Amino acid sequence: MYKLHLEKAYFPAQSDMDAIDVPIGEGLREVTASNIYKPALTEIRQDGSRGRSWTYGALWDDCERLALALSSRFTKGEKVVVWSPNSPEWVFMEYACALAGLVLVTANPSLQAKELRYILEQSGAVGLFHVQEFRGNPMAQIATLASDGNNFLREVTDLDDHDVLFARSSNEARLPEVSTSDPAQIQYTSGTTGFPKAALLSHGGLLNNARFYADRCGVTEHSIWINIMQMFHTSGCGMVTLGAMQAGAHMVLVSLFDAPRIVDLLESEKADVVLGVPTMVVALLEEQELTPRDTTALRVISCGGANVAADLVRRVKKAFGCGFSTLYGQTEHCPVITQHHLDDSIDDICKTIGQPIPQTDVSIRRLTDNSCADLNEPGEICARGPCTMLEYHDNPVATSETIDADGWLHTGDLGTMDARGYLKITGRVKEMIIRGGENHFPAEIENAMLTHPEIQEVAVVGIADEKWGELIACFLRTSGDATLSAAELKSHCRSELSPQKTPNLWIEVKSFPMTGSGKIQKFALRDLFERGELTPLTA
Repeated sequence: MYKLHLEKAYFPAQSDMDAIDVPIGEGLREVTASNIYKPALTEIRQDGSRGRSWTYGALWDDCERLALALSSRFTKGEKVVVWSPNSPEWVFMEYACALAGLVLVTANPSLQAKELRYILEQSGAVGLFHVQEFRGNPMAQIATLASDGNNFLREVTDLDDHDVLFARSSNEARLPEVSTSDPAQIQYTSGTTGFPKAALLSHGGLLNNARFYADRCGVTEHSIWINIMQMFHTSGCGMVTLGAMQAGAHMVLVSLFDAPRIVDLLESEKADVVLGVPTMVVALLEEQELTPRDTTALRVISCGGANVAADLVRRVKKAFGCGFSTLYGQTEHCPVITQHHLDDSIDDICKTIGQPIPQTDVSIRRLTDNSCADLNEPGEICARGPCTMLEYHDNPVATSETIDADGWLHTGDLGTMDARGYLKITGRVKEMIIRGGENHFPAEIENAMLTHPEIQEVAVVGIADEKWGELIACFLRTSGDATLSAAELKSHCRSELSPQKTPNLWIEVKSFPMTGSGKIQKFALRDLFERGELTPLTA
C-alpha cells in the first residue's frame, strides 16, 4: 500500500508508475516486437470449446491488415459501432480502429432496435459491425431495422464475413498519425439511474488505466488471464484486453459466461487471474465448492461493481486458494479509480474500496461549496488525472456538470477518505435517502447487511412516503434456500448500525435487475416495488 498520513480528504497523485504517452495501436506494436511468438489470444466458443489462437505476431498481422482495410473505407475521427458478443473479431476491431484513428462505439449485444438506433444516431456513426444473432437475439434483423432511414450510416457489415470485413476500397490505404490524446472509444454509461450518456475516452486514458490496474493485480508476461467480462464495457475491452496486452500476457477470451465451464478453464488453462462482477464471482465460488478443481495456478480473483461481503472473501480464499482484490471505478474514468493492493487485509477489502491508482488525484468534495472535505467526512468522490474522459459526446452541458473548472471528475458517488487514503462509498448523490429530514447513505446500510452470513447481495433504495418523505427499503438475495424474517433482518441491522438507519421495508428477491456491466439497477427495483410486483417480508 501507499504509506501516507493525510490531513484532509485529498489523495495526491502517486508517481510509482509513469503515465505513458503512447496510443493503443502503437502499444500493441511495441509489445509485439518483443513477444512475437508468445501466445496472445485464445478463443473460447459459446459452447465452451477451445477455438482459434493467435501469437502476438499473428494478432498484429490481422489487426494491421484490418486497420488498412478500414482506413481505405473510413476517415480518421469517424465513428463505427461494434455490436457483438465477445469474439476475436471484437479484439481485431478494437486494435484496428485504434490504428486507423477511428472512434469505436461499443454496444451491448442484447440491445433492441430502438436502443441500437439511439446509439447509432447519437454517436453519429458511419459504420455498424454486427453478428447474425446472439442468445436468440436476431441481431442482423435488428441492425436492419435500427439503421433504416439513417443517412449518415455508410456501411453495415457482418463481422464473421471476413471477405467483406477485410476488403479494401483501394490499394493506397495508409494508417494515419494517432496521438495519445485522440478519442479512441465512446462507451455509453450503464444506466443505473436511467438514460445513458456517451463518454468519449482517449487512447491514453484507456491504455494507462489498464496498465495501472493490471500492475496492481500482479499481471506479468507469464500470466494467463481468463476474460469473462463483456467487451462492450471498459472492463472487458479496457482493463483486461489492454491490461493483458501491455504485460505481454495470454488472454483467453470467453464468448458466453457459464460458471462450470469457466472453473474448468481456470484448471485446464492454468490461469492465474480473472476479473468478474460479484454475481459472476459468487457463481464461480458456488461451482468450485460443489465440484472442486485444481486451481493452484490462480493467484487473484479481482472483483468490481458492488460491495463485497467478508464471508464471500473468506470463502473465495478457501475454495480457490488465491488472493482477492476489489476495485472501484466508472466508465468516465476508463474506468478504475481505486483498487486494493494484493496484501490488503480482509477488513480493508470488505470495508473500503482501496487506494487510488497511480497518477490519479482523488478527493472528497463538499456538496455545498465543492471544497475539500475533512478526513472521514462524507462528500462526493472526485478524481483527476490522465484517465479522465475527454467529454460526453455532443453533450456540453452534461460535461460541464461532471468535470469542473479545476479538472475534477465528479463521480456522483458519496464517500469518505481516511488518513491512509483508503476510501469508502456511502451512497450516490442522487440516491441519498432523506427520511424525516435526516440523510441516510445506502452503501453504509448495504455494507452492514452484507455481514449477515446468509445474504449474498443487497441494494438499499429510497421509496417515496407522504409522512416521512422517503422510507428505506432493503432488497436482498439470500444464499441457497435460506429464509429470513423481517424481525431477524431488523435485529441484525440494529447490531451493526444505530436505530435510525434501520430499513422500514425488507424485500427478498430471487435475482436483481442488472445493467449490462453487472450493476444493480436501483431505479428498476423501485419501479417493481411501486407497481406491487415485489412484496415486503413480514415479521
